[in-house]
Amino acid sequence: MHCLSTIPQALARVWLFFFLLTPSVLIFGFRDETNKVISIGVTIDVNSRIGKEQEVAMEIAAQKYNIASKEYNLALYFQNSAKDTLRAITLAEEMIKVQKVQVIIGMHTWPEAGIVAEIGSKAQVPIISFAAPTIMPPLMKTRWPFLVGQANKGTSYIKCIADIVQAYSWKRVVVIYEDDGYGGDYGMLALLAEALQDVDSMIEHRLVLPPISSIHDPGELVSEEMIKLKQAQSRVFIVLQSSLEMTIHLFKEASKVGLVGKESVWIIPESVTNLMDSVDKSAISYMEGALGIKAYYSERSKDYQDFEAQFRRTFWLKNPEEDNRYPGFYALQAYDSINIVTQAIDRMTSRNNSSPKSLLREIQSSNFVGLSGHIQLEDEQLMQKNLVLRIVNVAGKSYKELCFWTQQHGFTTVLHTGQGGNKVAGNTECFRGVRWPGNLDRDPKGWNMPTKQYPLKIAVRSRTSFYKFVKVEYGHNGKDDKYSGFCIDIFEQVQKLLGYDLPYKYHAINGTYNDLVQLVYNKTFDAVIGDMTIIEERLKYVDFTVPYAESGLSMIVPMKSGESAWMFMKPFTWELWLVTDAILIYTMLVVWYLEREPNPEFHGNWKLQLSTAFWFTFSSLFFAHREKMHSNLTRVVMFSWLFLVLVLTSCYTASLSSMLTVKQLRPKVTDIQWLKNNNKKVGCDGDSFVRTFLEKVEKFKPENIINITNEYKYDEAFANNSIAAAFLELPYEKVFISEYCKKYTGFIPRNRFGGLGFMFQKGSPLTRDFSKAILHLSEKAELKRLEEQWLITSQDCSNVTSSSDSDSLNLGSLWALYVISGATSTICVLISAIKCLKSRESHEDVPPEGNGTPSDERVWKAVITFAKQIRSKKLDNSNKVQDVTDSSSRSGDVSISDTPEHSQEMASQPKEVLVHITTDDIGTMEPYIPQNNCHIRHGKSSS
Repeated sequence: MHCLSTIPQALARVWLFFFLLTPSVLIFGFRDETNKVISIGVTIDVNSRIGKEQEVAMEIAAQKYNIASKEYNLALYFQNSAKDTLRAITLAEEMIKVQKVQVIIGMHTWPEAGIVAEIGSKAQVPIISFAAPTIMPPLMKTRWPFLVGQANKGTSYIKCIADIVQAYSWKRVVVIYEDDGYGGDYGMLALLAEALQDVDSMIEHRLVLPPISSIHDPGELVSEEMIKLKQAQSRVFIVLQSSLEMTIHLFKEASKVGLVGKESVWIIPESVTNLMDSVDKSAISYMEGALGIKAYYSERSKDYQDFEAQFRRTFWLKNPEEDNRYPGFYALQAYDSINIVTQAIDRMTSRNNSSPKSLLREIQSSNFVGLSGHIQLEDEQLMQKNLVLRIVNVAGKSYKELCFWTQQHGFTTVLHTGQGGNKVAGNTECFRGVRWPGNLDRDPKGWNMPTKQYPLKIAVRSRTSFYKFVKVEYGHNGKDDKYSGFCIDIFEQVQKLLGYDLPYKYHAINGTYNDLVQLVYNKTFDAVIGDMTIIEERLKYVDFTVPYAESGLSMIVPMKSGESAWMFMKPFTWELWLVTDAILIYTMLVVWYLEREPNPEFHGNWKLQLSTAFWFTFSSLFFAHREKMHSNLTRVVMFSWLFLVLVLTSCYTASLSSMLTVKQLRPKVTDIQWLKNNNKKVGCDGDSFVRTFLEKVEKFKPENIINITNEYKYDEAFANNSIAAAFLELPYEKVFISEYCKKYTGFIPRNRFGGLGFMFQKGSPLTRDFSKAILHLSEKAELKRLEEQWLITSQDCSNVTSSSDSDSLNLGSLWALYVISGATSTICVLISAIKCLKSRESHEDVPPEGNGTPSDERVWKAVITFAKQIRSKKLDNSNKVQDVTDSSSRSGDVSISDTPEHSQEMASQPKEVLVHITTDDIGTMEPYIPQNNCHIRHGKSSS
């Protein structure tokens, strides 16, 4: 049985011996000697896992073509470059001159590809490269016209990394890459820095490692670098570019120093992730919890399944020492490179053109779906049309696929024919179930988080102008310092809402606000708790949470009594007084118009009538009018007017009573410009940014700005006239005014700032967590409660108010009543005028009785006119002439005035006769033209 079991192994060794003795020129298939041979040179590292896979894959593709082709046969010349650029030059020249190759395929680094492309362009031999520069040189097509790139550009890979960073809001990252010795990775580093900036992140530190082939002891070198890397705050490590061997060393040494643990994040490069299917499983275990990005290819097609079966058989025969026999992405890429050449040869043959330029043109026009994806070239480079990347998570000795990523759709969980499927917002679906380093049960912060051994170091400013914000009581005889205040209370309330343990320790610092910013920027402290204002200049060096208190520059000035002899005018604004006077005059005119005929009290000359109307309307303000109203329209007007008067008097009484009861104060200074023009001195906190603001923005002279270091010294400075005003931020103003509300007042800030917030190091995830907790307290009204508890004292300031126009009643409160009163008066006037017009028209339309003629009507009108004139004259001279009405009441006969004045006139002039004619007489009168200037009036008929 033992002999039988060794027979397959012996056969395997025979086959292996056969392949080892086979020269580097491999011609597959039983070809007809008349077939034309196409020689293809291949430059790869045949000793690496990638090179072994590519060699087998190309042999399978060439064999398949040679069996099917009737005109051409492929001959593959494999050369081991070992990633040596100088060796690649020698091998390329040898293959072109000796083996007469028509195409060269290979080159895994861009320096190799660039040098071989130089040689190929001179010899007019197409070069298909597996490497491409991250940033394409502008004259690449002119300099290397025969170069064709089959590698995907690194831009998609970079964008995918940036999207992962954005999904978790990591603000700082550490970049690690293995240099190729020619600086070829600087382009990728520049693109990554730009992509991270677009997602509000940045590179905190970059670790450049030399090529592993040039290091005698890689483990020792990497260990030293990992120890240095512990000084960085970020724990998001992006391995941008590295060989599999170097990556394994990285994870081994990082695990030893504790960099692959809780809160850490590792993202491995595409070049390593693409080998996950074929690499030794023991090597994967070092990468536990890492995220990887690998190119997507379909494993369900029949072409892939046929290739995989043949690859596993051939690879095991040629490389029995390899445990994993499955093909990786690079094997599929090599297989497709042969298909690019064979399809170009077939198209060239159909066109009967076999020149090198014709072959290059056909290669550049390739467009088909290969095992590695869609092959389509544009500008001699592989197009990234519908490029799909897979996000994988290393778990144990294997990995699991999380989701897909496309440039059009971002992270997706469902893939449809190479297109992005359902777009996922952030990490809600795509990264569900990620196994993080250290088996962390939540998303890592990607930051060097505090521990009990190394708690969060918090700086607290010990000397502050207002102790209600921060107060430090130093302990004696070994006792701990005590910290209290508004800011400390908010911090401790916020810390309870974080959802995770955050050990911290306060450190009292006797320095300025700028000193605290510098201490956090240089990483001496992790955070600052206190009355720190968020301003643009500080954001360059540190991060702030959302503000927990608003901020603005308020001017504090002393108050003086606002009482005056004209206090009775203040209940109403001048607009309201003006409109009240106008409506009073308008109502007066309306009442005069409506009462001038029916009401005898409104008779007399025009001065007497207007004075009566004015007194009647004005006295109604006090409800003291005695005149009777004869017109119903007047009563309607007075109803609306008296209602307005009732409301006005009630409001005036209430407002004036309040002003006389509450002490009125007004500021001594109301204008900043007045302070500057008169060289008045002002006070402020010299340690804050306020002094600089007053000098550079408000343009105060430096000698006129007094530094005041204590809240109680402001009152002293005002008392001894050292300052005319003080400038405080809004939170400080609340404290000061609540303490001295009877002596000082503050003006509404005209300059707003970012508010008070907690300060952390740039990129710290605690900034986001604290901001979220602060918003929670604000929405629950806890911030308002704490502000009232700490900043507002219990002193009663209800009996003190500032006198200003805002205390007076304005027109906007009563405009509706004015409109109603004015509209009512106007409507009544219009109704009265319409009645008069209708009465006049109806009177003019009545035809004369009997045999009246137009001449009779003229006589009648003349009589009526004379009668009205006589009546008017009699009313004006009632003390001189006897009232005709009284005579007519005694008899219906005509009476003649017999006063002495009339007697004298009659002696010198023709006699003037006053005739009283009743209505009954008018109908029987004959037309008569009065003689001797007789005045005729008519009246009611006598009973």
